[in-house]
Amino acid sequence: MFGKRTAKFLVLVAVLVTVPLSAVAVAAKIPDPAMTSRAADGAFVVEVAEDTTRFVLDMLNPHEDGMPAYGNPFITQGYIYPEGTLDGSNGVLPSGEPEFPDQVLGEWTCYGWFIGDGAYTESGEAVVSTQVFKFYGEDGDSTMVSNGFELAEIGAQVTRILAGGTGTYQGTSGIQVQELLGFTDAMGVNLRVAFQLEG
Repeated sequence: MFGKRTAKFLVLVAVLVTVPLSAVAVAAKIPDPAMTSRAADGAFVVEVAEDTTRFVLDMLNPHEDGMPAYGNPFITQGYIYPEGTLDGSNGVLPSGEPEFPDQVLGEWTCYGWFIGDGAYTESGEAVVSTQVFKFYGEDGDSTMVSNGFELAEIGAQVTRILAGGTGTYQGTSGIQVQELLGFTDAMGVNLRVAFQLEG
């Protein structure tokens, strides 16, 4: 999820930026076939834009140059959009507000730890994390939670386990297939996520 350029910027963000998130007034709904793309296997697909104003890194074990190393924990959040919204580098304004507020489906929260060579991981597994997808709905929010690895390479896909959900997704299991699309101007990640649900 994080390469060299990402980590360098995010370390600065963690130290220098404390921008409060203002309320996002959107009329988004829980994904359904009319709102999201569906893969041939029946998966529904969304995209995520990370808001780096909400990235916080705990520098417990940095490299000698101050960059995050193996074991450094973090938490971050962002916005969930329909597939096709993001081009690999957009989705969040410098203020931390969503670039496309009328298309926001919900909020993404991710927390975990750097693994491998930390910020200097160039390929393979760079992060192990838990992701919480909160989908807005008129009758209340619904969530899904996934666990697994995140890869350093743009365009590479990784499969994560869906640990469960609430609301519309209560009792759901399955997998999440994640692809790193690129980075925003503020060095947040853009992700494409396909949920393949069971139950």
